[in-house]
Amino acid sequence: MESPNQTTAQEFIFSAFPYSWGDSVLCFVPLLFIYAFIVVGNLVIIIVVQLNSHLHTPMYLFISTLSFMEIWYTTATIPKMLSTLLSEKRSISLNGCMLQMYFFHSTGISEVCLLTAMAFDRYLAICSPLHYPTIMTPKLCAQLTLSCCVCGFITPLPEIAWISSLPFCGSNHLEHIFCDFLPVLRLACTDTRAIIMIQIVDIVHAVEIITAVMLIFMSYVGIVAVILRIRSAEGRRKAFSTCVSHLTVFFLFFGNVALMYLRFSATYSLFWDTAIALGFAVLSPFFNPIIYSLRNKEIKEAIKKHMGQAKNFVHSTRILK
Repeated sequence: MESPNQTTAQEFIFSAFPYSWGDSVLCFVPLLFIYAFIVVGNLVIIIVVQLNSHLHTPMYLFISTLSFMEIWYTTATIPKMLSTLLSEKRSISLNGCMLQMYFFHSTGISEVCLLTAMAFDRYLAICSPLHYPTIMTPKLCAQLTLSCCVCGFITPLPEIAWISSLPFCGSNHLEHIFCDFLPVLRLACTDTRAIIMIQIVDIVHAVEIITAVMLIFMSYVGIVAVILRIRSAEGRRKAFSTCVSHLTVFFLFFGNVALMYLRFSATYSLFWDTAIALGFAVLSPFFNPIIYSLRNKEIKEAIKKHMGQAKNFVHSTRILK
């Protein structure tokens, strides 16, 4: 129990950032570039999908929704990281910390659900191509997308409510680069409740991650079985190429997430905690627009077409002047 003379901390101080100004600037510049690239790259994908009617298919609608989620997923943490790097007082309010945790995990869980829905979409497209248009209708696609978002934004609420009810009366130095469940729980000054909470959070994360991985794995078992039955090498290559982008994003995202949230009692050094956090909070979203634009012929061609139109427009306006 929290004793009457204890006062709950109203802010946390990030202690995982470099202390020297030179090192902070050295981290700030590439992080700013990465964030700008993530926002612009994902906006380009969203706009290209919206502008091209032949891309109004379930696969590309899922991709554009994922791009939209990626913008908000990174916006939950990176802008605060950037301001913290240039600030002398590297703090975040208790309410701000809870909000950051909520939006980071709600958008992250929504992405996990979307990746699972995308695996289901690829399974139907490859394993039941004749029935695919009648099964994966625009209505079902919209329902799956909405369900992913609802699931993502509801799932973290109990955890955030539990954590916000804990007293933080000890050290307020947060050994992380953003607010996350385990680093915040370590600062709670009720030992028994904190330990139970950490165990509950571990179990919840394990169930979420393992369920998504198993569903995606089963989808790809069916996909691989169908692809291996295709007689022509060209047919197998074409069928598998539609899944490569999704598989790459899946391994990149889930690999880092599993290292962070399936650790249970294992502990990492501050360096490795920070490196893994950067992996799934910054680097994975950075590579996603590259993967979906460079590995996807239709999106590449659509981007080239619109770039050509933009160049022609600029050229024509110069001639008129």
